[in-house]
This record gives sequence, C-alpha cells and structure tokens, in this order.
Amino acid sequence: MAYLISVNAGSPTPTDHSSVPTTGIDKRPVDGPVLVTVPGPQGTTPTGIAGDVICDVRVHGGPDKAVYAYAREDLDRWATELGRELPGGIFGENLTTSGLDVTGARIGERWRIGGEVLLEVCAPRIPCRTFAAWLGESGWMRRFTERAEPGAYLRVLRPGTIRAGDAIEVVHTPAHDVTIGVAFRALTAEPELLPRLVGVEELPERTKEKVLARLSQ
Repeated sequence: MAYLISVNAGSPTPTDHSSVPTTGIDKRPVDGPVLVTVPGPQGTTPTGIAGDVICDVRVHGGPDKAVYAYAREDLDRWATELGRELPGGIFGENLTTSGLDVTGARIGERWRIGGEVLLEVCAPRIPCRTFAAWLGESGWMRRFTERAEPGAYLRVLRPGTIRAGDAIEVVHTPAHDVTIGVAFRALTAEPELLPRLVGVEELPERTKEKVLARLSQ
C-alpha cells in the first residue's frame, strides 16, 4: 500500500546560492494534520502546503508547483550511495512517500491522499545550485541528473487536510506513456525525447513553451 511517511514544511534559511538571500529548502516533518490548498499565481501565494515557505517565488511555487513529492525508496538509494542519513524533507520535498513509483508516475496521473485531497502529477523537479549547495555533495547536479529520479511537482485539484500515515491511491492514469522520468530526461540530458512531450496537455504551460522553443531551434 502506498502512503505518506511525512508531510514536510520549510522555514527561511540564509543562502549565498540563490538570487534571493534565503531559501525554503530546509523542510522538516510536521506533526498533525496539514491543510493543502490551491496556491495563487506564481509570485503570489507560492505553496499549497500550510506553514511551508518558498523564498524565490520567481521560479518556485504557484499552481503547477504547489506540492513536491519524493519517494522514500529513492532517498534510500541515495543514502546508500552517499553514505549518510537522508531524513524526509532533505531534498526539499513536501511529501515523502512510500510504496509509490514517483519517477514512473505519468504526467497527469492523479493521487488521492487520505480520502480527501486530490493531486495531479504535472512536472519533474529540475535541480538548481541552491539544491546542490544544500546537499553539499561534489558534482551533485550532474549526479542527480544522471540518476533521473527527480521527484514530482503536483497541482492541487481538491484541497483538504493530510497527515503522515495517510494512504495514497492512484485514481487516474492518462493513456499516454510520458512519465516524470521521461519528462526529466527530455528536459535535461536527452533532448531527443522532447517530441514525446508535445501534446501532453497536463504539462505546465511554461514547460510546453520551453519544449516547443527548443524543438524549433
């Protein structure tokens, strides 16, 4: 059974590796129920998780990046490779999941969490220098890109409350075969996959524009 191991929220932490002086990447598990809502446009209400903070609202947050999920199984593989403990939230994820193939989730796949909240998979996370600095691992952006297990950004289709231990049920799977892993590889190291992203309606509009611009070059 797929379920939430933890719901994680962040507070501002100083950084020298972003265009703004603080980052919300330091996310920690939250006790009790957490309200999930539909955030406003990017640059306004940045996150769908109550109590969470996103600092660089130009590139993070908004409806298409309302919630970020990462699989505990993927964290465990990284922990073994890096030889260090990786607690839930360490990758800046809001949801640390178990029993769910996040990399294999299709763009547009829908997850019901705790019987109330409905989320839609819409895009992979692309690593940035703030993430690399936070992890403090040599060549992190290259290694993360090569592994191609980026975690998934999700839209909030139906708000409500969630908590650690809630069941996650996949209630809709699109007919296409474009997964989070495929989209990530197309947008990073394997541009030959970009044509597969054309026509995937659930991708964020900015991502669609980027795909078409790169294909037209």
